[in-house]
Amino acid sequence: MSRASMPPVVYDVTRLVTRGLNTSPNGIDRVDFALARRFLSRGAVPLSCTAFGPRLAETRKALEAIDEIESFWREDGDVARDAVYQAVVAALTAPKGARIARARLERKPGTERIARNWRALRDWALHLGRPPSEIPQGAVYFNGTQFLLDRPWYVRWLGSRPDVKPVSFVYDLLPVDQPQFFRPVEAMLHPRRNRNICRFAAGVVVSAREVATRFKAFAAENGRAEIPVCVARLPVSPVFEAATEPPRELAGVDYFVVCGTIEPRKNHLLLLNVWRELASRGRAPKLVVVGKRGWLNENVVDMMARCPALAANVVEAAGLSTPGLRQLMAGARALLMPSFGEGFGLPVAEALVAGAPVIASDLDVFREVGGAAPDYLHPLDGLGWLQAIRDYSEPESRRRAATLARMAEVKIVNAPDVFFETIETFLAAL
Repeated sequence: MSRASMPPVVYDVTRLVTRGLNTSPNGIDRVDFALARRFLSRGAVPLSCTAFGPRLAETRKALEAIDEIESFWREDGDVARDAVYQAVVAALTAPKGARIARARLERKPGTERIARNWRALRDWALHLGRPPSEIPQGAVYFNGTQFLLDRPWYVRWLGSRPDVKPVSFVYDLLPVDQPQFFRPVEAMLHPRRNRNICRFAAGVVVSAREVATRFKAFAAENGRAEIPVCVARLPVSPVFEAATEPPRELAGVDYFVVCGTIEPRKNHLLLLNVWRELASRGRAPKLVVVGKRGWLNENVVDMMARCPALAANVVEAAGLSTPGLRQLMAGARALLMPSFGEGFGLPVAEALVAGAPVIASDLDVFREVGGAAPDYLHPLDGLGWLQAIRDYSEPESRRRAATLARMAEVKIVNAPDVFFETIETFLAAL
C-alpha cells in the first residue's frame, strides 16, 4: 500500500528499551522489535514511559536502541559466538552417564555490559522528549505489547487526545481464562489492561482467529462489541528459513527440543516425567529445555535439579540465541510443545518453517498455525507422549517419517510482508 495513505504512527517503545536487561528474546520481543523496526524505519515517532510520564523521542534514538539490543542478543547468525549453544553441544556429547543437568547452561553478560545496559535504561527513563500533546492530529498510537496499559496514569493522556487512534496487539486472554497458570498479580492486571484496551482502542490486532473470537467476546462483555479486530499471522524470523544442515558435532545424538519460558502453562512437568520413565528403561534420548525460568515453576526446577534419572539426559539452556535455536532444530528428532494453552505458539511455526518435526498439544490455535503437519496429542496424555518420544527416537522412525511427509504436503505460510501490510491496511481504514 502507498505510504501516503497511512496515518501518522506513534509506536510505543517502552517495553522494547528495557530488553537490554534480558540475555535473549522471547516471542513477544521478536514481534515487538519487528513491528518497531517496520514503523520507525517508515517515519513513525517513538513514545516511551519516562520519569516524566509518556514522552515522544527521536526515531533515530529508538532505531539505535533496537540495533544495540539485537547485537547483544547475537541475532547475526554466528553460533560460534553463542556460548550457550556451545555448552549445549558439550552437554549433549558428554560421555554416557555424565551428570549434565546439575549445571544450568545460562548466558551471563559481563559486568561492563550490565552497567552499560542500565545506563541506557536510565537515559530513557530520564528522557525529557516532547509531550503527547505534540502528537500529530489523527495519528495512530500503536502499542505492540500491551505494556503498561493496565496503569491508569499511563493511559490517561489518551483521554485528552480523542483524535488519536489507539491500537494494541493482543496476544491472548489466557490469564483471564486460565488464571491458575499465572501469578495472581498477572491474573488481576491482564483483565484490567484489556478493559483499558476496550475503553480506548480504535482497533485491535491479534495473531490468530481463535484469539480474535475470544477478544470479541471479552469486548462485548465490556461494552465494545463493535471494536474492529485485525488477524495478522505472526511472521517467523528469516533465520529459520535459511537452509541449515544438521550440526556435524551432534551427529549420532538423539535429542528433542522444548522451547518456551519455564512456567506451568508450558507443561514441562509432563515431559520430565516422560524422561524419568524413559531413563528407568535405559533408553532415554536427550532433552534440551530452551527458555528462561518464569513463574510458579518450583516443581519443574526441583525435578531437573534433584532427580537422578534426569541428570544425564536433560539440559536446561537459558539465553540461547535465535541462530543457536535454529541450529539445534536442524538436528532434533522433533520440537515438543505440550502446552495447555497458547495465543499462537511461535516455536511451532519456527520449527515447521525450519523443517523440524513437531509434536504438539491438540490445541485449536496449533492446528491454525500448523494445519495437519504436527503430530497432535492431548496435553494430559502422558502415555501418548511417552510412546511418541519412543517412536521418534527409533533410527528409522516411521512415525517421524510420516510427519515429515505431511509437512511436505502442508504449505506453512510465512510471509512477513503480508503480516505488515495486513496491519498497515487495517490502520489506514480506521
